[in-house]
Amino acid sequence: MRSAKDFFAPLAVGAPAPLREIPARPSRAIHFFDPSNEKMAAKIPAMVGTVDVLLGNLEDAVKAENKEKARAGLVTIGKNTDFGMTQLWTRLNALDSPWFLDDVTTLVTEIGDKLDVVMIPKVQGAEDIHYVDRILAQLEAKAKLTRPILVHAILETARGMVNVEEICGASPRMQGISLGPADLAADRRMKTTRVGGGHPGYLVRADAAKGADGAYDFHGERTIFQQDLWHYTIARMVDACAMHGIYAYYGPFGDISDVVACEDQFRNAFLLGCVGTWTLHPKQIEIAKKVFSPDPKELIHAYEVVEAMGDGTGAVMVDGKMEDDASCKQCLVVVNLAEQLAAIDPDLKEAYAQAKATAQAKVKGA
Repeated sequence: MRSAKDFFAPLAVGAPAPLREIPARPSRAIHFFDPSNEKMAAKIPAMVGTVDVLLGNLEDAVKAENKEKARAGLVTIGKNTDFGMTQLWTRLNALDSPWFLDDVTTLVTEIGDKLDVVMIPKVQGAEDIHYVDRILAQLEAKAKLTRPILVHAILETARGMVNVEEICGASPRMQGISLGPADLAADRRMKTTRVGGGHPGYLVRADAAKGADGAYDFHGERTIFQQDLWHYTIARMVDACAMHGIYAYYGPFGDISDVVACEDQFRNAFLLGCVGTWTLHPKQIEIAKKVFSPDPKELIHAYEVVEAMGDGTGAVMVDGKMEDDASCKQCLVVVNLAEQLAAIDPDLKEAYAQAKATAQAKVKGA
């Protein structure tokens, strides 16, 4: 058993000290790219600043014969690109694959100073994070890095779902967790072949109406509501992440053409507490940035409550609604996110400044 006081000590001599708090950096869209695809890789420098996170994918979607090319391509991109405010992440190959050890050794020693987060697929329990934690510390010491590389786990197995709380608390490096709906669906034996999103068979149906004869018409027209297959999973993941001060993310939405359903799924995750999502195609980036940024209209109300509450105690009436310290805390979540995003997005900065000014004027005139 490790002593609590040792938890924030480096796991290797010369490694940087672990962080005591994970930075709240905007990460609305984690945009995946294949470093082995030269045409795709050539577009990366131009994408810097247009997306919060660029992620070089080494795992699924990269063929076995292209694994080494993808790794080398990511090293080249890392060395030759100034990422500015955009974060550079990578999804490594699975811990039980023949490529993981070379992935982590090469990337940390070659571009560890550029790499913000390593994403680990199919994490089963805390023991997987402990292994990654130790090896990262050793490689950071070897590369003489001055800041720790953070770890992001993907929730893709039933065992990982059961162990999600201990995974979140396994290391000070833990940055967050993403939902991996396709692999998780297969591991759970769910009967869906979709990558994320709902399913028309997962529904609730309104009660049958009575006919003129007083009998229920079970075959007549009845309202149907399609339900979210991932509600429980996302909610539990969000709770586990919030408990440990890290961040929850929705994962991939596989139907690139259905931008409407994609936006709906992203918004469900946002409302439940996720801070961002994966984007697999450029058209999903704008959807993610829109959904995971507070709506200026809602921000007006949030600012109005915060302004009216003053020191955050007591209760006030805003637009005919009673607001107290609990609702003020809710509004501060939205306000704080808006102010983080305004610092990196000029368009949002202007819209959010106007929302704040409108709220202040309403409170002053009340």
